[in-house]
Amino acid sequence: MPIDMLSSRLLRLAPLATLALLPACTVGPDYRGAPALNAGSAQAFVRASNAGASAATPLPSTWWRSLGDAQLDTLIETALAHNQNLQAAQARLRESRAQLRQQQASELPSFSADAAAVRLRQPDTSSLSSSQNAQNGQGGQNGGTPSGSATRTGSGRGPLQLYTAGFDASWEVDLFGGTRRAVENATAQAEAVEADLADTQVSLAAEVAQAYLGLRDQQQRLALARQSADLEQRTLELVRQRREHGVATDADVERQTSQVENTRANQIPLDEQITESLDQLAVLTGQAPGALDRELSAPAPLPSLPAEVPVGDPAALLKRRPDIRAAERRLAASQAQIGQREADLFPKVTLLGALGSAAADPGHLTRKSALTWLAVPYLQWDIFDFGRTRSGVRAAEAARDEASAQYSQTVLAALQDANNALSRFGHQRESVARLQQVQASADRSEVLMEQRYAAGASSLIDLLDTQRTQFNARQNLAQAQADLLKDFASLQKSLGLGWQEQAR
Repeated sequence: MPIDMLSSRLLRLAPLATLALLPACTVGPDYRGAPALNAGSAQAFVRASNAGASAATPLPSTWWRSLGDAQLDTLIETALAHNQNLQAAQARLRESRAQLRQQQASELPSFSADAAAVRLRQPDTSSLSSSQNAQNGQGGQNGGTPSGSATRTGSGRGPLQLYTAGFDASWEVDLFGGTRRAVENATAQAEAVEADLADTQVSLAAEVAQAYLGLRDQQQRLALARQSADLEQRTLELVRQRREHGVATDADVERQTSQVENTRANQIPLDEQITESLDQLAVLTGQAPGALDRELSAPAPLPSLPAEVPVGDPAALLKRRPDIRAAERRLAASQAQIGQREADLFPKVTLLGALGSAAADPGHLTRKSALTWLAVPYLQWDIFDFGRTRSGVRAAEAARDEASAQYSQTVLAALQDANNALSRFGHQRESVARLQQVQASADRSEVLMEQRYAAGASSLIDLLDTQRTQFNARQNLAQAQADLLKDFASLQKSLGLGWQEQAR
């Protein structure tokens, strides 16, 4: 190619290159962070003092280890590894990250290559010409052209061949930041989905802990109910003996029989609850119902609460709870979307380029005469759209305002959740302390009644009645202690504990 021709073409492309190098602006409001709420600036939770909780740094993310139950640790770790809802949340995170990478790639030029080999065979007209000549010869014998003057026809052509190869490129110049805002949107959405996954982990850990604590509570109460039924059966036998000696009536026997059957009937729903808890734990850990029956059917004592229950402060809660982080990231995404819509108000410039070669022989594709090229700046601007783009901007602004209100509501709900959990934990702790006093009183009464019975000052029925009261006190205390542990798990959930960082 001559030097002057090449220079002329480069000069024509110079404005295009200059346009691509212009400093681009980014329209739309920049994200300045979530709105500040006075509710999250307090130094301590309102209900923390009544719960006996401290403002020290909360327990680690693996809060369940503070209960000292190895079986509970194994169940939660298994659930975090194999729970199906959690795996679905992880898949959603991978999807959102892939969408982010796809959006980031839109900032770069796109290239494509193509090649083709075309073979075209035209119809052979020689046979048609011969047929016409034969007809003309017959006409000559009948008075037409002499037979020796037949028309000469050309032979058929061979197939035509064409080989092409080329490269195409396109790049939308992000002059007004629409693509950059789209990347901001996708980034914030991916981070929101990651926070959703963490929230699923928090809920799952608490749910497994509560199901396990419920199972141990049910097993413990069932064992106490069976002991109570044995005592009542002994009482019934004594009442029958007293009736035989004329000391008790038939009504006394029926009343005691009713008490025995009622206690045995109460064991049936406990058995049912144990089965449901076993199946619930199996499903939560990603296994089929019945998979944990052999491992967990044997009763075991409830774990013990840690000596101290630290909860931190509201400001730390706002940074830690995954649902708050998810709401804040969705607010950032909605803010970026305003810039996306505003960029549609301005022209879009796309640079198109093509380089190719075409020849009848594949060996000639590299020849200069076979080369073709194309460079096109493409401008698109919807000047008259009757307010559609402006309406899109207003819709994005309304979506931002909605996301801001949802964030504020999420923060308030989180603070309410934490304070309610503290209140329940504090009241249940007080209830356990009172029931411990009740059991201690029942234990002392049982000891005194045994002494009276040994001295002949009271009957065996009186002793059995005292022991039955003692068993009832134990059952009530056991259930209250289980409820306290469940409230402890709910408290850790309300504090946003139980999630783990996800690998990129």
